[in-house]
Amino acid sequence: MIVSAWDQLQLLCKHPIFLACLSSWFFAQFAKTMIKLITGKVSSLQELFSLLFWRTGGMPSSHCALMAALCTSIGFRSGFTSDIFILAFCFFLVVIRDAVGVRHASGIQARALNKLGTELTEKNIVDFQTIREVHGHRPLEVIVGSLLGLFIGIAFATL
Repeated sequence: MIVSAWDQLQLLCKHPIFLACLSSWFFAQFAKTMIKLITGKVSSLQELFSLLFWRTGGMPSSHCALMAALCTSIGFRSGFTSDIFILAFCFFLVVIRDAVGVRHASGIQARALNKLGTELTEKNIVDFQTIREVHGHRPLEVIVGSLLGLFIGIAFATL
């Protein structure tokens, strides 16, 4: 039996693991956006949509939420000793390491480059445009995102 690409897409959109991942990512982004709205840190409609769909960083970590939902739902459906769970869990650890450590280090580098570029621009040596400083996640943002993903993963795997 040959399954068309359309049928495969429909099956994917109904798959509990896919739905857990998508839901946890979206819920984390939504929560992050609501926090920014309540604290008055959203200045335009464009920024609101950017926060909701693309912006990284902040509370909670949507990357960690997605990966925790993936690990949890795979663990419940395929077993916590399955090869695919172990792969997902190792990937989750890499995402956490990146969220906390690597992105923080690149933020420090960006801050130093912005400072240097501003000084060179003030001396008319070069015309520099600042780059975005990504600060990485605080441990609490990673923990909250991971717990969010854990609970959503459990819900989709067991309901």
